Amino acid sequence: MTTTTLALMPDFLDPVTLIGYFGAWALVGLLVVIFVESGVLFPVLPGDTLLFVAGMLAAGTETAHNVNQSDFALWKLLVFVPIAAILGGQVGYFIGRTIGTSMFTPNARILKQRYLDEAHAFFEQRGPFAIVLARFVPIVRTLAPLTAGAAKMRYGVFTLYNVIGAVIWGVGLILLGYGLGQFAIIQKLLEPIFILIALASVTPIFIEWLKRRKAAKRAGEEAATEPS
Repeated sequence: MTTTTLALMPDFLDPVTLIGYFGAWALVGLLVVIFVESGVLFPVLPGDTLLFVAGMLAAGTETAHNVNQSDFALWKLLVFVPIAAILGGQVGYFIGRTIGTSMFTPNARILKQRYLDEAHAFFEQRGPFAIVLARFVPIVRTLAPLTAGAAKMRYGVFTLYNVIGAVIWGVGLILLGYGLGQFAIIQKLLEPIFILIALASVTPIFIEWLKRRKAAKRAGEEAATEPS
């Protein structure tokens, strides 16, 4: 299958184009992106769709410009991608553990103090399994290790769930692309599938935003009805 650039996506979010940019270093580039997105403060990267395409490359049902298909042997992806994801999460944890609290300020545009407070409450309510769930949500999977470190989650507990999440996420999406990519209908509908994956990934963020908005609205109404 010969691939054209996905028209509705910026080049750096188009996984096929991004892999093609890396050329002979495509596998290394893929691992660097996964490492960075897994906790090193650069959340706007196409991790989910990138792994799906990597699986298709391993199956030979997708091609990328200047990329050596042999670099994308399935065993290489199943071994090295989870390792890159685990290491990225561990680095993010130590960033949060060492300087994380100083990075969260009340008026910050991204790393607000309330995010740290909410993350701590989130971990308290859902337990460390939240680290696994965060793997499947863009932006959240980058900030989760950072906030876990800043919130002083126990290192051994974080590491266990970071490994579980990285393996399930990395291996699962690669195998999904490897298996589904062999169907002609998937190849023809590649762009809509990428958009669907992106929408499904950000849905939890949208739901959480709605919950916060409703809670803030109720709090405002209650404050307005209280006698002065």
